[in-house]
Amino acid sequence: MTKPVTAEAVSHFGCDPMVGHELGSNRLSRHFLTEAYNNGWANHRLLRACAQLSQEDFVAPRTGFFPSIRATLNHILTVDWFYIDALEREARGAPPHPDYCSEFFAVEEPFDTCAALWAAQRASDDRLIAYCKGLRDDDLGRVVVIDRGEGEFQRDSRQRLLAHIFGHQIHHRGQVHAMLSSTPVAPPQLDEFFSEGEAPLRVQDFRELGWSEQDIWSPSLS
Repeated sequence: MTKPVTAEAVSHFGCDPMVGHELGSNRLSRHFLTEAYNNGWANHRLLRACAQLSQEDFVAPRTGFFPSIRATLNHILTVDWFYIDALEREARGAPPHPDYCSEFFAVEEPFDTCAALWAAQRASDDRLIAYCKGLRDDDLGRVVVIDRGEGEFQRDSRQRLLAHIFGHQIHHRGQVHAMLSSTPVAPPQLDEFFSEGEAPLRVQDFRELGWSEQDIWSPSLS
């Protein structure tokens, strides 16, 4: 399987992709960027908790759409790879991936340990943030084409695909959150969305992620 590339390697928006994101005309695309940051933050919190599990607890059979914490987290990641690849291809004018199944889903659980999976998810989250930094409202309707094989093509706007990615992650993170309740590790808080008054509660998280409050929610968006 091809290893996911870094956000820096795939970004095609130049050295300052935030230019224009403070304009009122781009408030929807700026919101997608805050969603991408929130997605990365929630994954960071969840995977930090999962990293405290023993390997036995990480792989143990549990009740959920997927049969274990490991399986669910791997599913989140591989689906991310699939959709982010499609978004990036459209953005750089490349054709749809000719064989996404063998590229992203040939191995159902590509990572056996939480540490390896966490690093890969962080790289994927960084790619999604980099992509969203380059969005503009006028371009959200651009159509992303995905070759589903056997002559079938999925066609959805950037806006629809991004909404799907975030909804998909929230859905399955919730399942892992519930699974953690039956382990020695307490489920972390995941239902926050950058409330101004709760900024002190995420200082340590942002320090670990290398982010600032200004990166995510500038004064012009308040």
